[in-house]
Amino acid sequence: MNTKKIIVITIAALLFIVLYFFLRKGEKDFSQITVDVKRGTFTAFVFSSGQLESEKSESINIPEKLKDRNLRIWELTITHMVDEGTLVDSGDYVATLDHTAVEEQIKLAQDDMDKMLSEYEDSKIDSNLNLSNQRDVIVNARLDQAEKKIIMEESVYESPSIQKKASMDLDKAKRRLDQEQKAYVLKKKQEENKVDRKYINYRQILERSQELQKLFNSLEITAPKAGILTYFKFPWGEIIKTGSKVGPYNSVIATIPEMTNLISRTYINEIDISKVKVGQNVKIGIDAFPEKQLSGQVIAVANIGQAMPNSDAKVFEVKIKIFGKDKDLKPAMTTSNAIEAGTFADTLMVATDVVFENDSMKFVYVGTEHPVKQVVWLGDENENNVVVKKGLKEGDMVWLTEPENAADLKLVGSDIFEEIKKEKENTRLQAEKEREEMLKKKPEPMPVPGQAPMMSKVIQVK
Repeated sequence: MNTKKIIVITIAALLFIVLYFFLRKGEKDFSQITVDVKRGTFTAFVFSSGQLESEKSESINIPEKLKDRNLRIWELTITHMVDEGTLVDSGDYVATLDHTAVEEQIKLAQDDMDKMLSEYEDSKIDSNLNLSNQRDVIVNARLDQAEKKIIMEESVYESPSIQKKASMDLDKAKRRLDQEQKAYVLKKKQEENKVDRKYINYRQILERSQELQKLFNSLEITAPKAGILTYFKFPWGEIIKTGSKVGPYNSVIATIPEMTNLISRTYINEIDISKVKVGQNVKIGIDAFPEKQLSGQVIAVANIGQAMPNSDAKVFEVKIKIFGKDKDLKPAMTTSNAIEAGTFADTLMVATDVVFENDSMKFVYVGTEHPVKQVVWLGDENENNVVVKKGLKEGDMVWLTEPENAADLKLVGSDIFEEIKKEKENTRLQAEKEREEMLKKKPEPMPVPGQAPMMSKVIQVK
């Protein structure tokens, strides 16, 4: 009897346990799929990727001779360059510039120099011939004067008319001799100037040839100090490397950074740049070393934006000073920057994972038993939370994942969506108004000297 009772009690207990778990199977543990809206202190971050650079670096420049405009070489191609990241010592080889272009200029200069030397020698011979002829003319004029003087002396026994004519012929001979002597002085000066000009031209080409030879001998670039070599990068992204052209207007080939003073150079879009200020703290991660966490501070924010390549978007350059030293850090490493844009107390916030987006509308799923699709107006965000301006209140339960019947849920908060659109439109109109006011304040062009001012009204002719 007791055995049967025990068996019955055991079976009843097992049935109860099975029934309990069967009934529990249809229940959901909402604590695992929802979070609550909370109020507290919120720290806003602006996230960006950057690149490690040295705040102080030694530039490796083109030869100083290449900056000489008299050489008339405006750019040269880098025919060879050591790999970026190479550890170089002072005086070590870095790069070679194109010798061919300089050789061609040296050959042209040599040809011009030979031509100028020949012209210089010819000009001296021509000058000697011209002056010799002029001296012969003076000798003949002097002899003619002496002859006319004898004739005049012999005419004393002739008639007055013959005496007068002899006197006139003598005066002519004197004037002609005087003119030829003065002409000789001018002619000599003229010939000297011609020869000097030819010599100056020859000297200029000779000096240019010598300077070209010096440039040719300095086309192998060496390092000015010991360190890690990094290729020079332009702000728009182009890199100086083998095959690049350098010249007086882009004279830096590479740099040797000082690794004890590092910065992260990053670019912030025009929407977030107003949140970034000098002095803000920054959390810095290194993509190559995910376990490293560095700290820094914003030290410079550009006042003028620049266009992104192949895009209409504008970005602003920001420099972040990195605190401390780390021997593993290398130039050009990618950084992940989180700029602390501000801390706000007593702020309503929710986890970023609960926000869903459809076109231009952002919404969350609110409620446990009977959830609804709630439109929300959001503000700043950080890596975990986002500020809630409208649509939620403290304590609301929101879903981390979409409910099973998400497509059939009721949409609540359309008026909030309309407010958001109206706010964006007002912002756009305000920006256009400010732009128009700036254009109105544009100064009028200064009148051109000697030009009459433009008439503001048209004068009608009757």
